[in-house]
Amino acid sequence: MKNQNRTPADAAAQAPSPANDVEKQAEANTSDSPQQKQSAFKNLGLLDRFLAVRIFLAMAIGIILGNFAPRTGPALQRVEFVGVSVPIAIGLLVMMYPILCKVRYESLHHVFKTRQVWIQIAFSVVVNWIIAPFFMLALAWAFLPDEPELRQGLILVGLARCIAMVLICTGLAGGDGEYCAILVAINSLLQIVLFALMGVFFIEVISGDTVTFEYSTAAKSVAAFLDIPLGAAILTRFTLRWVTSPRWYNEVFLKWASPWSLIGPLFTVLIVSVVRVAAPLVVYFTVTFFLTLFVTYKLGFGYKLATTQSFTAASNNFELAIAVAVATFGAESSQALASTVGPLIEVPVSLGLVYAVKFVAKRLGWKD
Repeated sequence: MKNQNRTPADAAAQAPSPANDVEKQAEANTSDSPQQKQSAFKNLGLLDRFLAVRIFLAMAIGIILGNFAPRTGPALQRVEFVGVSVPIAIGLLVMMYPILCKVRYESLHHVFKTRQVWIQIAFSVVVNWIIAPFFMLALAWAFLPDEPELRQGLILVGLARCIAMVLICTGLAGGDGEYCAILVAINSLLQIVLFALMGVFFIEVISGDTVTFEYSTAAKSVAAFLDIPLGAAILTRFTLRWVTSPRWYNEVFLKWASPWSLIGPLFTVLIVSVVRVAAPLVVYFTVTFFLTLFVTYKLGFGYKLATTQSFTAASNNFELAIAVAVATFGAESSQALASTVGPLIEVPVSLGLVYAVKFVAKRLGWKD
């Protein structure tokens, strides 16, 4: 495929845009080429580095509360928002809002004017909404044929496309951050339309499970937990950039808001035996990432676009999967428990993939 090493950011730069000022200069100064020797762990913020530790602490707190304050759980479940307890709902919304604030909505109309961008988006849609969900469905059946509830939880994870970790890992690996943010916005919109429909199709039609996956309940959860943070992020971005300045928004507000996306999981972690659920997740992340990386390399994509496509394909919106599982099957269900394993597995695997893709790029001399 000709000229696939030309990034959407390069294409958009040809058109005058008010968004191509301070933010791009900041990114240019902090961008990391795949050949540079740099520790992905050191590049993470303090909260990012110890996400797994914080999750284990949250699980320990959950065990202590369950044994010594058994009434805590039922008390928290009394007040609900679209079928999800308020503490969990707050955590889910907090996780998604900072990520969506990073999308440059004001410059999307310039980006979408180029044919190159549409080719890249079409490729991403095929990988994210056809190949990846069916691959997760196959893994769920291969690893959990005798555990329909855990299997359904994994299926929901496969249908929930990337939001948070993909932006972090794409940046660490030196991918195209602007294009990654565009894919986050597109996948958010597609999830509003497709998630509930595909959930019914995968669980009731293909799997033939006797459990009823209610379209209305799932659609309501998707709308609430995507529309609210998406709308709030758009309003925040346009308002703060207008009231203050693009530089202040990028260098002050986003740095303050970003860690909240990694604090949110503490509200949602539940206790579960993770071994059987973790195995298909590890296979899913690794195979999906390297398969996408191989295809994009063969198609002639540049390193930045190939890395962005690969992390997007191998990342999932666990926040949404948790919300739908809790609203549809209940907070005590195995489906909800299975969906919470995702963040615990995604963080170390994704960081490992950052090192792996940099190693591959160095060996192949892969540049843009």
